[in-house]
Amino acid sequence: MSVVLYRLAGIGLACALVAPASAQLLTRTDLSAATALTIAQTAIATCTANGYRVSATIVGRNGEVLVQVRGDGTGPHTMENSFKKAFTSRTFRIPSGEMEERLKKNPQMGAQYLTGFTTARGALPIMVGDDVIGAAGVSGAPGGEKDEACVKAGIDKVADQLK
Repeated sequence: MSVVLYRLAGIGLACALVAPASAQLLTRTDLSAATALTIAQTAIATCTANGYRVSATIVGRNGEVLVQVRGDGTGPHTMENSFKKAFTSRTFRIPSGEMEERLKKNPQMGAQYLTGFTTARGALPIMVGDDVIGAAGVSGAPGGEKDEACVKAGIDKVADQLK
């Protein structure tokens, strides 16, 4: 009987050692559809008020499209370009335009061959503290700095929710 108890105790100890003591579920913050839509609508409205016809894409934590809106009178390329900007910003956790400098410093950078990659300015990461939970990209204004300003207005509109 004691041999059986020792074996059971040994099995129990082995099981306890196999499971890490710090095993736990991850807790994370994600963009809601409503927040993503507000960012996109505000970015488009800001650009429209300045006379620019743009499209906007908001991607989530994993680079997936949450919202994509083609602005009135925009060219068909603005949808794809706004996505590439947002995807690049999310992937690298930086404004999309910073990729141009990185590519200049390292022309052999492998990232330039990724699907969805661009060095065009016009997207910003969406952050809660230091955690990048998505990105917003705009395309269609005459210059990436104008696209980026519209994105900033969209993110600023929901800043109180990004805490």
